[in-house]
Amino acid sequence: MSPVKTSSGVEASLTALAVSLRGVTKVYDNGVMALGPLDLAVRKGEFISLLGPSGCGKSTALRLIAQLSAPSSGIVRLARHEGPAQPGHGIGFVFQEPTLMPWTSVRENVRLPLKLAGVAKAEARARADEALASVGLADFADAYPRELSGGMKMRVSLARALVTDPDILLMDEPFAALDEITRFRLNNDLLALWRSLRKTVIFVTHSVFESVYLSQRVVVMTARPGRIQADIRIETVEPRGEEFRTSAAYSDYCRKVSAALAPSYSGQPVL
Repeated sequence: MSPVKTSSGVEASLTALAVSLRGVTKVYDNGVMALGPLDLAVRKGEFISLLGPSGCGKSTALRLIAQLSAPSSGIVRLARHEGPAQPGHGIGFVFQEPTLMPWTSVRENVRLPLKLAGVAKAEARARADEALASVGLADFADAYPRELSGGMKMRVSLARALVTDPDILLMDEPFAALDEITRFRLNNDLLALWRSLRKTVIFVTHSVFESVYLSQRVVVMTARPGRIQADIRIETVEPRGEEFRTSAAYSDYCRKVSAALAPSYSGQPVL
């Protein structure tokens, strides 16, 4: 299999890639060019963040990867599971809002994708409970969404995305509406979950600080139409924890990412 170059210039075998976008553009029916051309390669098991100004196409890119929308041009490739089809090989999507069904329990909200897939009720219940335990909500399976805090609702949304055991997890600003303390706690929990499960994670955020803390790579996008302005690898000692947030390395990476992002906000031309 021939190698391809990632946006950071690092060669990667196609067999090692979870997601590959080549020359991808998206033009909406009203003529607005939202994205591209965009070239991006994400390795299996990698955690990357897409960072950029509002309207630069970050969420559009996620929707194209999730095959919720089709590109206007270019190619979107996802790693395909070889062998017999299995329900756990696909995409999990965590949206900006939890979008939970208020009339049913937390467990039933998490079980919904399995129910739609025709998984037997007993198995689906067990898998929903396992997913809830993985996000720290084992004791709230019988609660209703109205009884949960904002952070807990987002944990339910994450559990629902994980219940099918997807290979790729797409997260569209899931913590943006939360207070800082809750957001920090969920960042830590998400990293612990990623280290445990080793999913491929593509995380959209507006926060420089969040992107640097979470990611192995921060992909900085230009203003619309979104293209890649910089692809910055975050190299630090693992596992990350609170000591990283206060380290000189963290501050240096935040400055570097901020500098790459600045042209998109200042109106300067992006070369």
